[in-house]
Amino acid sequence: MDEEMGIGPERLDHLLRGFSRQRVLVVGDMVADEYLFGTPVRISREAPVVILEFSRRELVPGGATNVAVNLRDLGAKVDVVGVIGADATGMELRQTLAYRGIGVEGLVTAPERPTSTKTRIVGGGVQVVQQQIVRLDRIVSDPMSSDCRDRLLRAAETACLAADGLILSDYEHGVLDPQVSGACLSTPRHARMVTTVDAHGDLFRFHGMTLATPNQPEAEATLGRTLGSPDKLEQACRDLLLGMDAQGVLITRGSQGLVALDRARHFTVLPALNMAEVRDATGAGDTVAAAATLVLGAGGTLAEAAAIGNMAASLVVRRFGAATVTTEGLAAAFRAAASAGG
Repeated sequence: MDEEMGIGPERLDHLLRGFSRQRVLVVGDMVADEYLFGTPVRISREAPVVILEFSRRELVPGGATNVAVNLRDLGAKVDVVGVIGADATGMELRQTLAYRGIGVEGLVTAPERPTSTKTRIVGGGVQVVQQQIVRLDRIVSDPMSSDCRDRLLRAAETACLAADGLILSDYEHGVLDPQVSGACLSTPRHARMVTTVDAHGDLFRFHGMTLATPNQPEAEATLGRTLGSPDKLEQACRDLLLGMDAQGVLITRGSQGLVALDRARHFTVLPALNMAEVRDATGAGDTVAAAATLVLGAGGTLAEAAAIGNMAASLVVRRFGAATVTTEGLAAAFRAAASAGG
């Protein structure tokens, strides 16, 4: 078992510089994360609930698009393939991604499916810490129409031709079905790509991946058992490696850090970092998947991918909402950790 490993400054610089040389395709469920902010003013007379006075609205990329934004902010070239609705939210999401430099030619507009949207009501003010009060999801998880699937398949096959890496991001919204994932994993460039799956549901649907990055509940659901001790976690990683015919498995564990296992049976256990500064864990798993994929694409080992992904997650959880990190931020965080340890 390998405990938390240090990465020397020269090696870290080499890996981080390799991020910008990669083009990664993200295929999966496009989600708009909508935030409605308000300031508490009083308790309602109609029910024992707080009344918020609306202050502002923000729409940020969520779901698979949050993975894409993480990749882009880490310096990679990024394209997305997925489905949005013919609605104002879909248009806004497309424009937001394009503004951030992400290729959106692979976004398929489906008039029959509204854009998947997760609306969070957030209360707070000058003297009150912002807190999420409730979330309202508008999600359609029905299978795609044949026409929508055909257009999505063509978009995925075209985008794969230029990709160095592929991330399948499945939130079980009916988009990443066996036909779509199979098409992505059977392209001529597949053998030369780093392929990562970050999925809800049965992980054994995916075969031949470079890396799987489930969280612990997702791994437990696939294996049908609870995981706790290091021995159980290591065996779980082995079972997932075998069942998925994967090269590596990285299980994120929230406040308990993460574990990773590769085909050579190098088992890495990393504690969560900076737990005293955690503000919001939203999207941390997306950050780990993005960072780990880029590390592997830059020639890094799974242990290095786990260490850099773990550090990246420790940075984004300090900020509210689905946040991202840059290579500069990662380098600074490793320098600070080295100084503190020395």
